[in-house]
Amino acid sequence: MTDLGKVDREFFDEYIYPRLGAARDDVALGPTHGVDFGLLDVDGTAVAIATDPVSVLPALGFERAGRFAIDIVLSDIAVSGLDPSHLAVSFTLPPEMTDEQFAELWGAMHDEADDLGVSIVTGHTARYAGCSYPWVGGATALAVGDHDDVVRPDGARPGDDVLVTKGPGVEATGLLTTLFPDAFADLDADVLAAAQDRLDETDAVRDAMTVSAAGGRGVHAMHDATECGVHGALNEIAESAGVQLEIDESSVPLRPGVRETCEFLGIDPWRSTTAGSLIIATDPSVTDDVVAALDARGTPVGVAGTVVAGEGVVVDGERIEHPDVDPSWAAYERLAREAESSATDAE
Repeated sequence: MTDLGKVDREFFDEYIYPRLGAARDDVALGPTHGVDFGLLDVDGTAVAIATDPVSVLPALGFERAGRFAIDIVLSDIAVSGLDPSHLAVSFTLPPEMTDEQFAELWGAMHDEADDLGVSIVTGHTARYAGCSYPWVGGATALAVGDHDDVVRPDGARPGDDVLVTKGPGVEATGLLTTLFPDAFADLDADVLAAAQDRLDETDAVRDAMTVSAAGGRGVHAMHDATECGVHGALNEIAESAGVQLEIDESSVPLRPGVRETCEFLGIDPWRSTTAGSLIIATDPSVTDDVVAALDARGTPVGVAGTVVAGEGVVVDGERIEHPDVDPSWAAYERLAREAESSATDAE
């Protein structure tokens, strides 16, 4: 198992995949490494389901942290092609969280869910000793619809275009510069401000809904590039579909502040967590419609390559492997340790 972040494919295949409880006929798509959601068939209706940790970062302010947390949870279900509809939330809160802080957090989560048409149907809320930020619970999201409208994660097929929104390193850049601004004092002030703005681009839910509405059944696959970044997500799409992706890196958007921040940290933006960026496989007949719809939302998008027969991912003629380990986790740990040390020295 990797020391930090999601488990790798080897761990998944050895320990998790062989042990999935009872076999049921209504499971249309079960757990698959690198795939965002599962799928049930309930009397002919498709029910997509996804579970994620709830991450709350007090340094963002509890209102902003609440929006960030719920958007991350809902992204994995939005890429199913069905609009998110229901949510269950379990909180295991640290004892030091006050009632007022929780009220601010929960109010923001409610407002975001309400705006997206998502109903919160059940949950669990408690304070427990030993719990700490940022991992303060878990949530399960659902989407209900027609099986024919589901965008399966293994749906990419030869001849498809590959679209990438926002580009690499968006989340890592925005989050680390916002949480630890003092660590980036040597960056140009305008670069730092641009990097911090990236945190507001980590919402992929509305983009995914826009893609589904614009492309319809011509959208064959969609994946949120979270841990291990764009390179990880490209490999996961290729592996699940049994195809090869050929990518032109220059056609992928690169947001302001990303290159400078990642160079400063010594991490590869293409392999770093980037919630908010989508990898999309579309039939060429709908590509222009999808691009136009994203452009209308103000979402940067590039037609970055094509799907061909074969396997794996080729970027600018060079084959790339799945990163397995996301370098932004170690960067976060180092910055947090340095911030704690500085605070202790100041006392």
